[in-house]
Amino acid sequence: MTVTLHVNGERHSSPAEPDTPLLYVLRNDLGLNSMKYGCGSGHCGSCTVLIDGQPMRSCSVPASAAAQRRIVTLEALGTPEQPHPLQRAFIEEQAAQCGYCSAGMILTAKALLDRTPAPSEDQIRSAMADNLCRCGTHTRILKAIRRAAADKSL
Repeated sequence: MTVTLHVNGERHSSPAEPDTPLLYVLRNDLGLNSMKYGCGSGHCGSCTVLIDGQPMRSCSVPASAAAQRRIVTLEALGTPEQPHPLQRAFIEEQAAQCGYCSAGMILTAKALLDRTPAPSEDQIRSAMADNLCRCGTHTRILKAIRRAAADKSL
């Protein structure tokens, strides 16, 4: 069986079974490694991707449920030469220590800023509440999101 996915603007086919977690297809079959396996139950956020603009935990989404939907991973946001404003803000605020949670944090923040360009502190905290950072850089992450929200190039 094959699963066809629309990832980062391109169509991809995978020989994965339909119930294979999307995370495994993205990492193992497509070679996209920004999202990480954290808890395996959708609680930590390290595997977050955007599906039709919404942050979703790829460890708990079957690949077949994402077929024919628009999937965006961190790889699609920016480049080392031209980082996305959120990536640049994370760098400037030193919001990533080990980097394990960064992709999920950035994509969750992107979904927030796409729907609410000037979020309040409460809106930022609420949007990010279910993303965990084991290094404890939450304060810098919140600061980076505020910085990106203020960036007019976003």
